Amino acid sequence: MEAAHDGPAAPGAVTLDVAVESPEEMKELGRRIAGVLAPGDLVMLTGELGAGKTTLTRGLGEGLGVRGAVTSPTFVIARVHPPLGTGPALVHVDAYRLGGGLDEMEDLDLDVSLPDSVIVVEWGDGKVEELSDDRLRVVIDRAVGDTDDERRTVTLVGIGARWAGLGVELTAL
Repeated sequence: MEAAHDGPAAPGAVTLDVAVESPEEMKELGRRIAGVLAPGDLVMLTGELGAGKTTLTRGLGEGLGVRGAVTSPTFVIARVHPPLGTGPALVHVDAYRLGGGLDEMEDLDLDVSLPDSVIVVEWGDGKVEELSDDRLRVVIDRAVGDTDDERRTVTLVGIGARWAGLGVELTAL
């Protein structure tokens, strides 16, 4: 795993690009990100099908120490993984089949879970931003034209005051 540090994308935003070479490295990145997450954090995952969003979330679950195997919630829309210890629960949402933005998301009552949980939303762009002014946006891109199907560039964008204060910790990933 190799990190390249970029300048802020916007005032109060922290941006970091990480090169990931394998699914195990993707899980490890998730475990490392979990180390800076806290109850109330919203994480939005973006990437094409098969990019590694669920693999990253597995690592987040391991790092947070939650119960249950983290699998894609595509057909159930959302899964709650309670903590094994004193940490926050992980609420894993797949918004791929939801097209109506926050209106459809409101049925999931994510705003109720947010203060006590870490909420991870796959395919959340344009659908969950209104849940929190502070969020971590994770964009996973496959290497274009590369024959190595496992290689990814993961761009972490911390948005809002919560992430501006964690700039050093985030860039240390």
